Amino acid sequence: MRIIAIDGPAGSGKSTVARALAVYLGLDYLDTGAMYRCVTFAAMRRGIDPADADVVARIVGDIVMEIGLQAATVDGVDATIEIRGTEVSRAVSVVASNPVVRAEMVRRQREWVGSHGGGVVEGRDIGSVVFPDAELKVYLTADPEVRAERRSKEVSDLDYETVAVDIARRDALDQSRETSPLVVAGDAFVVDTSSLSVEEIVAIIARALDD
Repeated sequence: MRIIAIDGPAGSGKSTVARALAVYLGLDYLDTGAMYRCVTFAAMRRGIDPADADVVARIVGDIVMEIGLQAATVDGVDATIEIRGTEVSRAVSVVASNPVVRAEMVRRQREWVGSHGGGVVEGRDIGSVVFPDAELKVYLTADPEVRAERRSKEVSDLDYETVAVDIARRDALDQSRETSPLVVAGDAFVVDTSSLSVEEIVAIIARALDD
């Protein structure tokens, strides 16, 4: 069973690279960040404050989510656009820091990989926590300015300065949380994507797999 783990901060190119790599390798792809966004969306839709850890912990096991390459549904509702919106983006870090939520998502991620016979899985703790024995662990990074520029192009209703502040805040939360913080796994293959195209990054990772 082939498992390729791709981690990194917001704007480093994880999703784009992981999708392209999955196509190149003929593997399925899982965006674990979208899973935490789905939980955040579900909490908000039920009128729950995402920061209310106890209440969110009580509902997480009941949330039904389907995440595909182009769409996401939560409890039978199309949430494709909403989970990428400003409200969810600003609240997802607090949900992702909830130990009960993380435990449930890790369980589902491992279950997904088992049912798909492997895959390219991207997130923030995939190589360090979820699949420490992955065939290859990749950590993508990029200059903060480049990351903010990429994100500002994805979120049309926010300007560069706002996105840069949000990314810095998200980095601080992800790196400082007690449960599964964002770290570079000791044996991870680090790629700085600042000046590389998606095709170049995939080629670099493919060579690392062959070594």
